[in-house]
Amino acid sequence: MDAHKALPDGMVEKRGRSLWLSHLFMIIGVVIVFFPIWLAFVASTVTQAEIVKPPMPIVPGNQFYENYSRALNAGINVPVATMLVNSLIMAIGIAVGKIIISLLSAFAIVYFRFPGRTVFFWMIFLTLMLPVEVRIVPTYEVVAGFGMLNSYSGLIFPLIASATATFLFRQFFMTIPDELAEAARVDGARPMQFFVDIVLPMSRTNIAALFVILFIYGWNQYLWPLLITTDSSMNTIVMGIKQMFPSGDDTADWPVIMATSILAMIPPVVVVVSMQKLFIRGLLDSEK
Repeated sequence: MDAHKALPDGMVEKRGRSLWLSHLFMIIGVVIVFFPIWLAFVASTVTQAEIVKPPMPIVPGNQFYENYSRALNAGINVPVATMLVNSLIMAIGIAVGKIIISLLSAFAIVYFRFPGRTVFFWMIFLTLMLPVEVRIVPTYEVVAGFGMLNSYSGLIFPLIASATATFLFRQFFMTIPDELAEAARVDGARPMQFFVDIVLPMSRTNIAALFVILFIYGWNQYLWPLLITTDSSMNTIVMGIKQMFPSGDDTADWPVIMATSILAMIPPVVVVVSMQKLFIRGLLDSEK
């Protein structure tokens, strides 16, 4: 029997009205969120005079190639293209490093029996109360002591420990049936072989979801790179955008700043869009 025929006409009409209302509110929300991004894009395609003179245009101009070529070669002492590469290396390094360390630590906590296992887990979990901003001075001293200032290792290594990812992987590993580990043990598989052949493939969606989150986390870092980089060639794109704003009575080159901001959005958007399905599946799997 047709589902609509089985329902009273009033109920079908009510359901259709609620569906339209939900879509309407969703469209309004998308417009509100997307409109500032659209204005930034429009500002990156017009001249300085068109931005300063009200009202600001809402249709893209004809300065797209000129403004974006200027943006890629602009920056304070270093081109924006170099800062984009620095941010990309930092974000990928942080995301991959956090995932590797969290996978191994969660695997050890779940599948190995050793004294104080629960204590070590809660010690890791308690580090959530100590973000980088709280421990930034001792962390800086350690990084400086190892000679990692103005280097990719200094940008990445202090940020790759993640209690959140360890917790999420631990919760997922605990849902894997014990029979799989027992069968692997009977077949003579070593622990790391079991980890590589069984646990990692089953964690693929969770890894993808965490990679998206951690990539954006690394890409948006500002305070830590600002502290440990004194060489402008190691500046990240977030630092570069901040440096482009003038101080005093100087005039901001708004088309270049807006073009740089749009360029800074592209890598995170590409990561989110390309991994959207795995990201959603990973979040759903994590809730089970």
